[in-house]
Amino acid sequence: MTDSISYDILIIGSGIAGLRAAISAVSVDSKLRIAVISKVQVMRSHSVSAEGGTAAVIFEEEGDNQESHIYDTIKGSDFLADQDVAEKLVRSMPFEIYQLDHWGMPWSRRKESGRIDQRWFGGYSFPRATYAQDKVGFFEMQTLYDTCLKHDNIHFYNEWFCTSILTGDGNHSGKNSNNNFRGVTAIEMKSGNFFKIKAPAGIICTGGAGRIYSFSTYAYSSTPDGLDMAYRAGLALKDMEFVQFHPTGILPSGILITEGARGEGGYLINNQGERFMKKYAPKSLELASRDVVSRAMMKEIEEGRGFKHETGVHCLKIDLTHLGAERIRERLGGIREIGIKFSGIDIINEPIEIRPVCHYMMGGIHTNIDGATEMKGLWAAGEAACNSTHGANRLGANSTGECLVWGKITGELAAHYALNHKSDSLEISEHQVLEEEKRIYDGIFRGNGQINPYEARKELTDTMDAKAHVFRNEKDLAEGLKKVREIKVSTWKHVDDHAREYNTNFINVMELDSMIRTAEVVLIGALNRHETRGAHAMKEYPKRDDINFLKHTLAYYTASGISADRDNINNEDGSKMGWFPVTFTRYTPVERHY
Repeated sequence: MTDSISYDILIIGSGIAGLRAAISAVSVDSKLRIAVISKVQVMRSHSVSAEGGTAAVIFEEEGDNQESHIYDTIKGSDFLADQDVAEKLVRSMPFEIYQLDHWGMPWSRRKESGRIDQRWFGGYSFPRATYAQDKVGFFEMQTLYDTCLKHDNIHFYNEWFCTSILTGDGNHSGKNSNNNFRGVTAIEMKSGNFFKIKAPAGIICTGGAGRIYSFSTYAYSSTPDGLDMAYRAGLALKDMEFVQFHPTGILPSGILITEGARGEGGYLINNQGERFMKKYAPKSLELASRDVVSRAMMKEIEEGRGFKHETGVHCLKIDLTHLGAERIRERLGGIREIGIKFSGIDIINEPIEIRPVCHYMMGGIHTNIDGATEMKGLWAAGEAACNSTHGANRLGANSTGECLVWGKITGELAAHYALNHKSDSLEISEHQVLEEEKRIYDGIFRGNGQINPYEARKELTDTMDAKAHVFRNEKDLAEGLKKVREIKVSTWKHVDDHAREYNTNFINVMELDSMIRTAEVVLIGALNRHETRGAHAMKEYPKRDDINFLKHTLAYYTASGISADRDNINNEDGSKMGWFPVTFTRYTPVERHY
């Protein structure tokens, strides 16, 4: 008999969105029992790695205004953002900045006035990235975690791995819009025991899928478990082809050099010593949107104006030496430490080698403007969700803001839903629990295979690096999809370590299972979008096509692969994807210039 635990609200994921949701839910009713379930210890959530800032308009008297922030976000998205969602983000953010301040967030401040300081970030018309040196994610997480600990009814389940969503009727195939959320199945990593955790309301806050790439800023734990869990439960993944490549990942690790480094005045240079962004974005230079900068960098490299790193990889450099030692130590101390430890370079004295790196997924679980999924009682927030805030390209510093805003919104909605459904029966069909046990224990833990799953994982992530990077083409994407599907059907589903306690081998293979399905969705979405828009740049289709592709992509899971909701598109292999309309409220698409 599977062990069972019951709560009023389950929050899966303990990053900024998850912690903000927990605080928001408990503020509705302090008697609600809330569980925050995380496969890592809370302060190991990848949100701690956010560096540069959180965007908000907080000084309108200095010339900035919310309408400018809304437009910058929509323009940055290459006009694929849902405009009502972008507005909700911008209108909500000033409150979140001041709320964090009241909870103890150590925002960096202006020396002369003591007011909260803001720095420039790419794609913005004003300096509106509110920051805490270059460790904003760590400080936001610590502030939120400390606040959570003040509430006895927020319970943390550290190092628990959620494996599936449980529903009221047990149906896990096709579109599940009429199902009710009833909980999740999870493995307590400490003991290896399998549990069903029941609740009438849930919020998925598990972050993005960036570890499907090898060269990535993401923590190694940032695999798409939450996305895949929703996908297998019949919920749509939206806009997954839009993968953001941040311009400045250091070599060879891929660790992020914050956009704040360019916001403070850093220069991107090629092997001729040129600030090459003058050719690509003469007005904004290094502070154009990330998709524009990354494409410019790759073009410089392709045309032979890059440097060759000692590993053999071609790259460019970011030069911060002209900022001076005092400013670097004060505002970019963490980046200086990263450069010394991981590249052997002190940015005070010399430029550091960088290259575009996988950094964010604009796509995620399809939600509405309030973060509600297609399943009753289930919401999604943060990078795991796609409420279409960012469209085809996210502006830096809007992601931590998204986590805060929709953490608050979904926490409140889930709390009210839980209160209204406390008397609901949480009976769950044992069939779906047994099916999940069979999938993960018979299919993976006790599976048979000759292929090393860690080698399969590296082959998958290397394939994504090679075939679905900044510039894409149909041949590479098709070859990448073929390779991913070859890995999918190969015999890698087996676990050599048969211990029950802390079996990270088992967890790693289950992560790979989710990575393969998610990578497949990314590649199929990219193959079906015949245009260049935001982070999706196709060599065969170098222009944006608003007539045919000003719409979101949706992917639904079926036993045979991917099916569609609207306007099916057939691929050669028979899999399908669908489309969903973009919401326009104020701005007509125009050609972007920076």
